[in-house]
Amino acid sequence: MNLSHNADAKSAVIHPLWLRLLHWINALAVLMMVTSGWRIYNASPLFDFDFPDKLTLGGWLGGALQWHFAAMWVFGGNGLLYLIMNLVTGRFQQKYWPLSLRALMKDMLDALRGRLLHTELSHYNMVQRMAYLFAIFCGIVLVLSGLVLWKSVQFPLLRDLLGGYETARWVHFLAMSSLMGFLILHIVMVGLVPKTLIAMIRGR
Repeated sequence: MNLSHNADAKSAVIHPLWLRLLHWINALAVLMMVTSGWRIYNASPLFDFDFPDKLTLGGWLGGALQWHFAAMWVFGGNGLLYLIMNLVTGRFQQKYWPLSLRALMKDMLDALRGRLLHTELSHYNMVQRMAYLFAIFCGIVLVLSGLVLWKSVQFPLLRDLLGGYETARWVHFLAMSSLMGFLILHIVMVGLVPKTLIAMIRGR
């Protein structure tokens, strides 16, 4: 019976097909959005630095804008579908609830000591829950601030809520930087626990 239980556990689907598809579509959309966004940033930088041209997409400002506007539909539509599917299937409640500050502190200490286990991929520890929710929040902020930068006149209320067009640029940049920080940490963790990548490809 134990052997049968172990076999069932190994064959259980960790990530359903819809989640895997949306994950990889989002990864491609973010890559296009960020690299084209860096080229757009270089045309009117907020800080005293530029992103290397080799890391940008579009070749020039006009090309970068075309890539950015094309990718934003994929990023926004894919993100909206991701939120809907997580709500409809109950995955949000299952994976991200409940939240606990005490559990977060404990898991963070365990992570710093190298004691945070990843034996059960279908269960998110509190660090993962907070990190993924933070990434979702960054994505929402990117979309909202991006709408102001794209169609400022058409979204006056949103522009005012973000403090004006120039402030929206700062919000957009900071949200992008925060998302990139999450992605770097995410890639490092995948490197440390390669089976998480296999699960996102195969589903189990």
